[in-house]
Amino acid sequence: MGNRQLKEVQWSVLPEGHKEWVTEVNVLGVVEHPNLVKLVGYCAEDDERGIQRLLVYEYMPNKSVEDHLSPRSETPLPWAMRLKIAQDAARGLAYLHEGMDFQIIFRDFKSSNILLDEQWNAKLSDFGLARLGPLEGETHVSTAVVGTMGYAAPEYIQTGHLTSRSDIWSYGVFLYELITGRRPMDRNRPKNEQKLLDWVRPHLADSKKFQQILDPKLEWNGLIKSAQRLAIVANRCLTRNPKSRPKMSEVLEMVNRIVEPSQEIGCSSQPPVRTIWENKANGKRSIMDMRMGESSWLHRMWSSKVVRTC
Repeated sequence: MGNRQLKEVQWSVLPEGHKEWVTEVNVLGVVEHPNLVKLVGYCAEDDERGIQRLLVYEYMPNKSVEDHLSPRSETPLPWAMRLKIAQDAARGLAYLHEGMDFQIIFRDFKSSNILLDEQWNAKLSDFGLARLGPLEGETHVSTAVVGTMGYAAPEYIQTGHLTSRSDIWSYGVFLYELITGRRPMDRNRPKNEQKLLDWVRPHLADSKKFQQILDPKLEWNGLIKSAQRLAIVANRCLTRNPKSRPKMSEVLEMVNRIVEPSQEIGCSSQPPVRTIWENKANGKRSIMDMRMGESSWLHRMWSSKVVRTC
């Protein structure tokens, strides 16, 4: 394989087992969407070490969203790009849940499984834990509880009953990652700040408190209302009763209404390079009125419906 070809793919060895490898191949073999990573090839060989498994994806040079939200990242993702990533991820999930004759539940939606291509488009990856949705007439799929701490829906943790609304909970957690720049679970922080959802909840009562949870690596002039509106979408995803959570297509529609006004007023969604930050004069403008409700309403919504996951 030549150098040019090597630049167009990336490979992944799956240590977790043959079952996950087969699931990944099966899922990526039947789905096709701009916001899902493409499978280029795969192989599995037996040798003295056992079965060696390999997946080859399309090349995603800009790593994962988690890499760019990490404190180790030299240049933070601009807010406009975070909105675009939220939109891309919602499109991918909406396709898995509602865009085919059958439903796929991701089951491990998280920032490290959202990869960024050369144009900074976000694509979902790592489908080793994915499951087919419930059959007609059934309400859920019964499974062992797997996934990543901090992302799993509380009803799934408690019962093992898996539905597409479990992914929607995880998506809500991810939106707070974009807003705060923090991980869902971080043992390196003070005890009262280790669980992201518990930490943000007291800050939703008014706009001044809300500003305290915004990612300090960003300049927020004129952008706070946009973040508040995204938090409202997150809270819709994080309701206690899974049946009360919106479908992913409805979530996507809400996110679209936040992203589109941002694009209309010239909010840049280009890669996070230094020139973006030097040309921040455009940042001193309001994204749009928060017609979905004031921050006090956001706090009431959170307090009445969100539960602790761990």
